[in-house]
Amino acid sequence: MKRLKLILLAFVAGISALAQNQTSPYSMYGYGIIGDHATSMQRQMGGVGYAMNSGRQINVMNPASYAAVDSLTFLFDLGADISFLWSKENGSTEKSTGGGVDYLTMQFPVGKHMGGSFGLLPYTSVGYAFGNEIKHGTMSNQGSGGINQLYLGWAGELKGVSLGLNVSYDFGNIVNDVFTTNQSGGQAKYEHVMEIRDWNINIGAQYTHRWNKFNKIVLGVTYSPKKTMLGKTWVTVQETNLDQYPDTLGSMKLKNNYYSPNTVGAGVSYTYEKASRLMVEADFTWQQWSKAKYSALYGSPALSGSRPSGIKEVLAPGMDFFDRTRYAVGAEYIPKIRGNYGQRMTYRFGAYYANDYLNVNGNRLREMGVSCGVGMPTYEGKTMINIGLEWKHRAAHPQTLISENYFNITLGVNFNEVWFWQRKIR
Repeated sequence: MKRLKLILLAFVAGISALAQNQTSPYSMYGYGIIGDHATSMQRQMGGVGYAMNSGRQINVMNPASYAAVDSLTFLFDLGADISFLWSKENGSTEKSTGGGVDYLTMQFPVGKHMGGSFGLLPYTSVGYAFGNEIKHGTMSNQGSGGINQLYLGWAGELKGVSLGLNVSYDFGNIVNDVFTTNQSGGQAKYEHVMEIRDWNINIGAQYTHRWNKFNKIVLGVTYSPKKTMLGKTWVTVQETNLDQYPDTLGSMKLKNNYYSPNTVGAGVSYTYEKASRLMVEADFTWQQWSKAKYSALYGSPALSGSRPSGIKEVLAPGMDFFDRTRYAVGAEYIPKIRGNYGQRMTYRFGAYYANDYLNVNGNRLREMGVSCGVGMPTYEGKTMINIGLEWKHRAAHPQTLISENYFNITLGVNFNEVWFWQRKIR
């Protein structure tokens, strides 16, 4: 009971800190920068996971993996990171740092060959602040927020085939602010708020084939359907005195005006386990953002009149997206399962390349990264501390616009507890 209270306390405390990680000026467009539900362990391997089902690590990327959990095991995974960003624009370089809680997940058995999971994950994140001069004054931009997913999942397995489902409650506010100051000292704050109160589903399947007790191959697929988003969006302005009550320029319901995309994920993994253990995986993700409508606030005064240059783009963008694709490979290796401590540690590395969904003035955003890390078992050998290093580069194409380089330090603690074993009374 004491352990359960501590875990619930960590879960509640993490809710307020989730999605506060460093992002980028590119996050001012659309819904921000998209996450891929990868845990700290998976980020060390390039963010793979569609064909992963070890049963000792929680894998939210494919809900079918929950069926692999041991019938006596309760898993709790808490992740956080620290991010260092170097961005370059027109020869000028800026540095910033960020970080915070990344995710909280739990996994537990619900029956023979069945498992469940519950947790909180970031879906998108927004965070930026920059300024520039405009005609007859200055303008600064600032954004924060994102979309979080509170999910509940279930999976079952029969004869090597696992099926799983995640149902999530999507919530969060995305806030984009523009502050203008003219030469006479007059000020105005234009604010675009998107309030999401939505739901979503993710369906997963895995097929595991063993040709002997030392070798197995796993095929995994996931699917999330296109659907309209729920919530509302509005634009307000505060003129001159920023303490005055803001005036609403326009508002709109998200339903039938904003959509999440069809999403397909697929992966294949190979595992060899005897005295040592080796697992390698390759994944592919496709999101059909080009068919996901993102409307402007039609009829709003923010779209016309004498507004400073650039405000329309932020407050009521009405934009087209690209289809998002992501390729990832990763591996993990344990030199000797029953060796000394260094031999029992898990060593991981991976890489990925992504064509993002954002269309920034006709330029497509691209991202690539490499990662590595170690999994350090605790003295009892089941709970794992995952520490990783990740470098990623983000820039637009064909015009680079802003070039970003990130160095991330990731930390995940995967608690593996035997909670469902009943002692025999003699």
